[in-house]
Amino acid sequence: MKPFLVSIALVITLSGFSQVYDPEHISAKAIKLYDKALDFLKDDAVSEAIPLLLQSIKEDSNFVDAYLSMGGAFGQLKKYDQAVKVYERARSKDPNYFIIYELPYSINLAGMGKFEEALSAVNIFLTYPKLNERSIKSGQYRKKTYEFAITYAAQHANSNYAFTPINLGDSVNTERSEYYPSVTVTDSLLVFTRRTDAEREDFIESRINKKGFGQWKLIDGDINLETNKGALSVSQDGEWMVFAADLSLQPHRSFDIYISYYTPDGWSEPQNLGPNINTDFYETGPTLSPDKRALYFCSNRPGGYGGTDLYVSYRQPNGKWGPAVNMGPKINSAGDEKTPFIHADNQTLYYTSDGLPGYGNTDVFILRKQANGEWGMPENLGYPINTIENDASLAVSADGLTAYYASDRSDSRGGLDLYKFDLRPDIRPYRTLYVKGKVMDKKTNKTLPSSVELTDNSSNQVLMKVQTDEVGEYLITLPIGKDYTFTVNRKGYLFYSELYALSKKEADSVYKKDIYLQPVEMNAVFTFSNIQFANNAYLLPSAGFIELDKLIQVLTENPSLKVEINGYTDNIGKTEDNLTLSINRAKAIVNYLINKGVDGKRLSYKGYGATRPVADNNTEEGRAKNRRTTFTVTGL
Repeated sequence: MKPFLVSIALVITLSGFSQVYDPEHISAKAIKLYDKALDFLKDDAVSEAIPLLLQSIKEDSNFVDAYLSMGGAFGQLKKYDQAVKVYERARSKDPNYFIIYELPYSINLAGMGKFEEALSAVNIFLTYPKLNERSIKSGQYRKKTYEFAITYAAQHANSNYAFTPINLGDSVNTERSEYYPSVTVTDSLLVFTRRTDAEREDFIESRINKKGFGQWKLIDGDINLETNKGALSVSQDGEWMVFAADLSLQPHRSFDIYISYYTPDGWSEPQNLGPNINTDFYETGPTLSPDKRALYFCSNRPGGYGGTDLYVSYRQPNGKWGPAVNMGPKINSAGDEKTPFIHADNQTLYYTSDGLPGYGNTDVFILRKQANGEWGMPENLGYPINTIENDASLAVSADGLTAYYASDRSDSRGGLDLYKFDLRPDIRPYRTLYVKGKVMDKKTNKTLPSSVELTDNSSNQVLMKVQTDEVGEYLITLPIGKDYTFTVNRKGYLFYSELYALSKKEADSVYKKDIYLQPVEMNAVFTFSNIQFANNAYLLPSAGFIELDKLIQVLTENPSLKVEINGYTDNIGKTEDNLTLSINRAKAIVNYLINKGVDGKRLSYKGYGATRPVADNNTEEGRAKNRRTTFTVTGL
């Protein structure tokens, strides 16, 4: 007689146990009930087996094997607390007989988050002298995960975080499995995948409003006609959808990544993203950066660091995707990395891995971009978001507070359901708002397709770059926590720029900004928004380089263009001093442009001191507007 163990392969010699528990002295009726329970367990009918095991124990309370099998059954149902109680009852009957079951006992303790007790149990297990190599490896693996959990908990000891997932309800979930959630930057649309039968998956959407989630419906258009598809992700503006599917109908092909575009008639016919993305191997789990310039996905193609690795491809100026690049060994492991999700801040990426240090099986990790634009080291999200089970991918709302994921928790409608929960503060991305509007010609009001950029003032790194659509509409995200310069460019026009100072204040709304570009013409005037000199100083602030580099771009695109740089001050201080200061500030800009290669013959400068105010000098706000620098087109 051998107790039923769920998902634990232990091939060990059972001789040498204590004789306290003797299976030969168990009542025949208890054994008969036990044998019936084992038949159910062999057919994976775990719930049906448990009542028979309870009856068997009732017939003979010393039936240790029945306790052990019931502990394994409760463990398979993820009822860890009940499994632990049953295992402890078995151990009390005969600790020596129980020693080889210290491993599954430890796993259920870890399932409850009791990692220190789990570590003690697995250490006892590893003292047993007759373990085979496979059992030793299993014990050592679990010991490593428990030690990781204990260290992680010590490093986050002051956290008051409460993990309380909320089922998204009947308007989203059904008796089928729902998974792969994705949300737009406006937090107004949730899209996900639903398994409808053994071979078919459908793409579903639910509109989000102040009252919650709207009734689910199939996504419109041709995208749902194909059966053999899976992971999907919607772009932050809700205009593009990327997903994995096998639509080739060719032998020996696997899943490729496809794209569909939103139209008035629904989602367009899917297009294969081509050989720079797809191979004869498996590509899946796509996610688009908020500016739609980067596509992250996973693939098991040769040349990686493990089974499935993360890759990235960048969209080229001609609109085509560049060759996919492996994201490297600090992100990928010898295991499988899957289901990346890039947040609306374009600086935070979540993904799953079963090869990086964690709690066992698959955990979720967070990556953050550094000041130099490179990705940092992956960080485990920690317990209880990660558990001893296979933990699913995350999608995170634009405000960075709410995460969506799939789980088969006890209140599931059936299979996997979608849940939401509050993210712990230290693993949140930047809270992200957005600016949307149109770009138009200042003189004709005609809409203009243009390039829109968001630059981090602290590093001068372009954080996002989007192209407006054919009618000049744009949407770009604004991560809170840094200061940004927002610029708009189009050949034949002066650039537009605006400063969004979000490093020291919380913005409380989104921004609607229709932008009017000034054509390049004689006497056109542009006021710099980022060039804010210190008091009585004319050293150029580094944030000003962003706008000056845009001016260089305009001068490059218009090789005969000439400009005059003009400096102004408020009325505080002596008139002569203000005039000198304004001249020196204008001259500093000219010197920068010349040092960057602009022909000095195309440049002139002039200072006006406080003589041409544009606002009231009696208020600080007005004086700040008067302390400005501009350029004027003086030659075409």
